[in-house]
Amino acid sequence: MSTRTKFDTKSNSLDYGQVSLVEPSGSYYIHLAMEVDESNSPFYLFDSKKKKRLLDRAKLLCQSLEKSDEVLKVNMFKAVLIPPGRGRYIKENAGRIKIARYDLALLIEVASKEAVNDLLKTETLRESIAYFKDKSKNYHQLIASNVRNMGPVKHNSKGVYLFNYFYAEDIEQNLEVWNYTAAWFEKETGLRNSELMLPVDGQVSDYTLINHCRWDRLFDILPSLVFKRSFQSFVLDSFYENQIGAMPILYRTVY
Repeated sequence: MSTRTKFDTKSNSLDYGQVSLVEPSGSYYIHLAMEVDESNSPFYLFDSKKKKRLLDRAKLLCQSLEKSDEVLKVNMFKAVLIPPGRGRYIKENAGRIKIARYDLALLIEVASKEAVNDLLKTETLRESIAYFKDKSKNYHQLIASNVRNMGPVKHNSKGVYLFNYFYAEDIEQNLEVWNYTAAWFEKETGLRNSELMLPVDGQVSDYTLINHCRWDRLFDILPSLVFKRSFQSFVLDSFYENQIGAMPILYRTVY
């Protein structure tokens, strides 16, 4: 642990070690995220007509991308819930951080950076991105590599999926703190998969990292966030002490 990385006094009494990792996948990702519908509660219960049209357009894009030899996987996600986890740093810096409220997201996995560049030049993807930007309140796009890997995220079965959008001044510190806080999720929620995405080539992004993982059921993750005190005293306090903002959103796959 580097000397610049801090852990809250309460957190020091809790020792989860570092998370269990496997080799990064070697894949590259195109992550597209849209804020379409606002929700006055943490839950996303209904889809507006605009969102339904966006879903239809996104599904057509997914079907087209699946036919490409460049694409390993393509999935689309619809937000279910903004869970506990934003913490004090986000609240105290809300004016300068782009708060993640994306209720629709696509993840396109490819084998190489060259494949990313080729896809971004295609008319189908360019026109879809222009449509998403025009029809959503907020749009975010990230080209990323897999920098940490707890195991592959399987999308071929029903489950609840996390995209956690991190903001930090120091990427290396963000990575180091993630190594320890992810160990909490491994022990306390039984998490065995996670693909941490890092922007490639110094790409300008609103977020330093995006974490993606999966649980079988909402019940596997939500009670731990609500009822386990160590989530606050270890995970959220560690984020705050190290000036890291986490913005988790839970999704279900719709493609």
